[in-house]
Amino acid sequence: MSTENAPEQALAWHRDGVGAALATVLETWGSAPRRAGAQLVVSGTGEMMGSVSGGCVEGAVVVEAMEALEDGKPRLLEYGVSDGDAFAVGLACGGTIRILVEPVGAAMPVDLLEALVAARTTRQQTAYVVDLEDWTRRLDANGHAARFAGDRTGVDPDGRTFVAIHNPPLRLAIVGAVHIAQALVPMARLAGYDPVIIDPRGAFGSEARFPGERLINDWPDEALDAVGLDARTALVLLTHDPKLDDPALHMALKSKVFYIGALGSKRTHAKRVERLAEAGFTDDDIARINGPVGLDIGAASPAEIAVSILAQMVQTLRKAP
Repeated sequence: MSTENAPEQALAWHRDGVGAALATVLETWGSAPRRAGAQLVVSGTGEMMGSVSGGCVEGAVVVEAMEALEDGKPRLLEYGVSDGDAFAVGLACGGTIRILVEPVGAAMPVDLLEALVAARTTRQQTAYVVDLEDWTRRLDANGHAARFAGDRTGVDPDGRTFVAIHNPPLRLAIVGAVHIAQALVPMARLAGYDPVIIDPRGAFGSEARFPGERLINDWPDEALDAVGLDARTALVLLTHDPKLDDPALHMALKSKVFYIGALGSKRTHAKRVERLAEAGFTDDDIARINGPVGLDIGAASPAEIAVSILAQMVQTLRKAP
């Protein structure tokens, strides 16, 4: 199971009767190796999955988690990871981390964990909110807009409200199974995206060209309707063909996808803008399209263009207002 699936594993261990405690990074200072929101889940038998520090303090957290399972009480832990300890596990430098440990059932209500897992399963963004003073907990589907947009888990300025953001996994829909797509897919997967390649042209969208990847040999609008477009999805159009690109653009501009990129020269994009305006899309709608696609880094080869596209996707996601 992925280390990003700690809530699911915690629920599974609890249901199996072995018990589970979730440890979550609340805050970090300095160069702590894991960001806020990183999780480690510990079973009642001492089994662990995930990471809160890349190995520096996991042993101590497991001990605290086992004790929490014994007494049923949550814990707030703080550790300083020295540069020497960090170097010993292959990290460049240390820092300070603050960690919340919650035994499932005794502290974290099972029905709340079940609701969290259900929301994650159905790709619904959810915030798990804990009052660190009175230990009340809730799930918020709304509010926390800036935190949702930036994937920013952390403690609010009041110092007592912890907000853990659970966003759906990132996805990348690529229309056009061309050379750039062949380079972009593995890069995007390394960056945490789940890619899908869409191309009705079987010679392009073939298993031989994209081994092991999800391929949809259908018209883009029908394929995207099946895939579903949401705020955790990026769409990249690489065909140069209006018959394929435009239907996908129409769908994307009516959705909440966080990134839209379209390959083509400035002249090609200008014609694209004209067609979209004639179709009734506003200037603000059309401005969502990154065209020509990618950051201007002087990219020439398909792989370099893929780098520029992925960089622009990350920039759009992480620097959202």
